[in-house]
Amino acid sequence: MINFLRYFGLISYSLIILNGSMIALPFFFWLLFTIFDFGNIDQLFAIFALVGIILNFTKLKNYVPIALISFILMLSPILSRLYQVPNHLFNYNGFKIPLLLYFISFSTMISLLIKKKIFTN
Repeated sequence: MINFLRYFGLISYSLIILNGSMIALPFFFWLLFTIFDFGNIDQLFAIFALVGIILNFTKLKNYVPIALISFILMLSPILSRLYQVPNHLFNYNGFKIPLLLYFISFSTMISLLIKKKIFTN
């Protein structure tokens, strides 16, 4: 169940759509393009998010602090975009639904990891 929630959250995260001036762009592609946009604060947040994604594929992925760090790192570029851009530009289902699914699945996964840790000790 924990792995299902993890992968469901990662898929939801990659399906978040950012509307551009001409076309909509999946968030994962925005992260990849932003890494190579030097001299921009978004580059730092994109690196944070990719580190968070990579942490989900390490041996320590079921360790609660690693899961929390991964969740926060992956959430940081979204929060940065919400802070930099007016909020009414994010009022569409292609952004809200995948973000909500990501947040719910990762929060549930972390709570299950904590529950598993408490009851195994």
